[in-house]
Amino acid sequence: MKSNPAIYVEGVGWRRERVASLLRRLKGHDYQGRCIYMITLCTEGRQPLLGRLMRRTAAVASAYIEPTELGSEVERCWREIPKYYPEVSVLAIQVMPDHIHGILFVTHEMAVHLGKVINGFKVGCNRAYRRLVLGSSEAMPQKQGQEDRIGRQSLAGSGEGAKQRGCKHPEHGMLFAPGYHDSVLRGKGQLENMFRYIADNPRRLAMKRDNPQLFRVVNSLKVGDRTFSAIGNQWLLEHPIRLQVRCHNNKTPENLRLIALQKEYFLARGREGGVLVSPCISAGEKEIARAALEEKLPLIVLLENGFPPLYKPPGQYFDACCEGRLLMLAPWAYHHERRTISREQCQALNSMSAALSNEAWTTAFEQELLGYTSGEE
Repeated sequence: MKSNPAIYVEGVGWRRERVASLLRRLKGHDYQGRCIYMITLCTEGRQPLLGRLMRRTAAVASAYIEPTELGSEVERCWREIPKYYPEVSVLAIQVMPDHIHGILFVTHEMAVHLGKVINGFKVGCNRAYRRLVLGSSEAMPQKQGQEDRIGRQSLAGSGEGAKQRGCKHPEHGMLFAPGYHDSVLRGKGQLENMFRYIADNPRRLAMKRDNPQLFRVVNSLKVGDRTFSAIGNQWLLEHPIRLQVRCHNNKTPENLRLIALQKEYFLARGREGGVLVSPCISAGEKEIARAALEEKLPLIVLLENGFPPLYKPPGQYFDACCEGRLLMLAPWAYHHERRTISREQCQALNSMSAALSNEAWTTAFEQELLGYTSGEE
């Protein structure tokens, strides 16, 4: 198996090559040793069986999840993991309507792989699922492809009701989709970030439901002679002031001074109502984009990679998307594998950002910003 290191994609977040989404594991990692994990499991067919989004007030900050009876059983099963695996400590769980996030701390060496722990948790959840949703305590076939005539017969009275409740596969008795996703938390501040992310999930869901049009991936947005995949506020393309952000990718003292001046200039124009248009390729472009997000300024970002199914913008990009301050554009199709952006792609993205702007960045203006006479070579 080839190496599969995590890479940071601006506007997308940390990504590894995706191998059957919930089935991939970190190559070379010891899944029996001491470590902290953030675990995500999705219900089969993403059915909203575990809870309901509620609000204490109209504000999205008041959003919370009211678990269903099944959701409460799932949370109970999660918190009881240490009863069966005393080496594991439960640090957190957040039940969402169609998935769960949880943090587990393997405090010392286990005799089994982490996957065995998760599978044991799933067994307990499946019992609750069969009892509360399918109306049966009998063990059902564990795979769709298995012979399940007996199971269908035993569910003759309850199977139809299960379908009416929205269960995608009522005959196989499985609550969660195959596999699970794990994030290995070992960097400085990662655990605190994950605690915040998990606790913030209800608010993020409320924001998505309030603004569904801003989180819908459009795969054929025509802009000029180009077609993009897009997510976010397309009306930013109609804004009367659109400024191309372009920075050189070197660390000479003069260029670092130029980037500082560019940052000051673009943020000032953004505060005046201008929309920044950036491919976020160089370090300077990324720094300016982050500063714009922190100041809640409008931003159009061009990306080398497209958007996978069920994509959600990460971190500050999520809030900016929800508030209509962000448009993410990808001229090329989504790909699973890790790729290094080519020189030709960089040039293409820079050309696209210029075409999308009505104030393109020029050498003359760059020199003027540095204090030279306008137009001097």
